[in-house]
Amino acid sequence: MNILITGASGFIGGFLVEEAVKRDWKTWAGIRKSSSREYLQDTHIQFIDLDYADKNRLKKQIEAHVAAFGKWDYVIHNAGVTKCLHAEDFRKVNAENTRRLVEALQETGNTPKKFILMSSYGAHHPTVKTIYGESKREAEEQLQNTTDFPYIILCPTGVYGPRDKDYYLLLKSLQKRLDTEVGTERQLLTFLYVKDLVKAVYLALESPIVNQTYCISDGREYWDNEYRDIAKKALGVKHCLTLKIPGVVLKTVCVVSEEFSKVTKKPSTFNRDKYKILKERYWTCDAAPIQKELGFSADYDLERGIRESVAWYRANGWL
Repeated sequence: MNILITGASGFIGGFLVEEAVKRDWKTWAGIRKSSSREYLQDTHIQFIDLDYADKNRLKKQIEAHVAAFGKWDYVIHNAGVTKCLHAEDFRKVNAENTRRLVEALQETGNTPKKFILMSSYGAHHPTVKTIYGESKREAEEQLQNTTDFPYIILCPTGVYGPRDKDYYLLLKSLQKRLDTEVGTERQLLTFLYVKDLVKAVYLALESPIVNQTYCISDGREYWDNEYRDIAKKALGVKHCLTLKIPGVVLKTVCVVSEEFSKVTKKPSTFNRDKYKILKERYWTCDAAPIQKELGFSADYDLERGIRESVAWYRANGWL
């Protein structure tokens, strides 16, 4: 099989590439020339830098690639942004770039056997509306309105695992014996280990099912204190200083951080979108449809996933 995986240099992208290489597929990693190849060292990986912002140039790139190497059987579109300096950039990258890629594949006669769009549960949460989530939702709707184009849209909940830098920050804080709680009410959360997400992606690729959208988690729900207790156990930490952060303080921190990022020209993890996510008490995800229709079942519950993640962080000097 011949496969293109965009956003290959990112946390999830690297694992998607590893699985394709394990299957002995001809694997094309779509990354910018400036992107890190730290986790893309296998000599079987081939690289391509596609210009998603210019459809005419993108079409020429696809035509030249197909002439030289053949058509992609599968495309996993994982490229996107989760934080930006300017709100309009979410739509430009997550929605418009997706539209141009799909149109370029169609218009050059190179529609793949299956196109996987990596979206987000944030596009489907019933009450939380973020700029990021809306951009992903727009990308989904554009794909759903496309004819004669076999796709599956996957919308994972919080993805964690080795190399992830977001949940890692909490692990690092807990290792330093500092625990944080946001608000006064507990949060009910869902998670997905990165290797289980990869498993779901390749199930979707090889399934005869097309033109469906699935939200995905490990099938369980966890209270926020359960996550922290599991993490502390994996870290070997028994006692922490607990810092309770009122919602108004969190909002102030997120707003100030976002405004400061405009000065530094570096997007901040803490912003207005992040505040909406952190203040929401119920971040649950129904994985029953993908379990029933694609036969997906998670191999990792939260305890196993965090334990394996911590082991990787320690082995690689992160913790």
